[in-house]
Amino acid sequence: MASMKHDGLVSLFRNHPALAPELLKGPLGMELPSWAEIRVESPEFTQVVPTEYRADLVVLLRKGRPVLAIVVEVQLSRSTRKRKSWPVYLTTLRARMNCPAVLLVVAPDPAVAHWCAQPILLGHPGFVLQPLVAGPRSIPVLLGKREAGDSPELAVLSAMAHGQKPELAPGLFEAVASSSRGLAREQATFYLDLAFSSLGEAVRRVLESIMKSGEYEYQSEFFRKFVAQGMEKGMEKGLERGLKQGRQEGHLEGERQALIKVLEARGFAVEGTAQRRILACTERAQLERWLGQAVTAKSVQELFQRKPTPKRAGRSSSPRLKARSPRAKR
Repeated sequence: MASMKHDGLVSLFRNHPALAPELLKGPLGMELPSWAEIRVESPEFTQVVPTEYRADLVVLLRKGRPVLAIVVEVQLSRSTRKRKSWPVYLTTLRARMNCPAVLLVVAPDPAVAHWCAQPILLGHPGFVLQPLVAGPRSIPVLLGKREAGDSPELAVLSAMAHGQKPELAPGLFEAVASSSRGLAREQATFYLDLAFSSLGEAVRRVLESIMKSGEYEYQSEFFRKFVAQGMEKGMEKGLERGLKQGRQEGHLEGERQALIKVLEARGFAVEGTAQRRILACTERAQLERWLGQAVTAKSVQELFQRKPTPKRAGRSSSPRLKARSPRAKR
């Protein structure tokens, strides 16, 4: 089962697909073809092979036609099964898109990143897959407003990769907070939540020092209210309350955006009543059902058609035995 940290990392690339080519071209030094359009494609690989394979995310670079397909895989622990699937992802995606395909593994843990980077020998002479791994060594350390700039997703990725170092916590937190200012409240809260979960105990000391100094200006109305709660009722209780609210809002928004992206990737126009209905949905279970149906639905409208519920088996018509009254004493 995917964890919040895993889903959060995937959301960074889903919300900002350009993060994938940025990592490939920058820290990993890969030469990319020129491209004019970028979009998220379906991560399903069931069209060519009979066994179901599903990657975390597929980012497609286009210039009139597909020029490069990027398989994004988030890896938080070792998994031999996943390493066996990676070559399948690439060959299937290359055949489907008719363009080169590369594998980008995102592994914030240094030991896992080292393990993921090991070559995969496929048996055929010269046929060796060398995964491109974005780990702590290649993910840049973004500290403060200047280094983060307008890259909130990269700032969150930086915090998740380097957040266990207490001396970096103040700068990492400030980078995430400052770069998230222009985002919608739900998305900004979700990014802050991801950063908090990675910084651990260090973030409590960071927040305490920031609040005591009074030097940081909180732009988000939600965050100002959250900090006020922390100062009045205890920082730890305010933090838990704020994160719980942010986590719920962030998960719902992530499900809504994922559903729209999948439908658009399949060529459906999500607009009008359908778009309003998706964005207004506040039930996570319903969004997850729609997301599962979106992979095979023949139209957007098909998602909202209620399927007939099977009739329950009727109760047995045999009469119940009535309890006998106790016999009268003779």
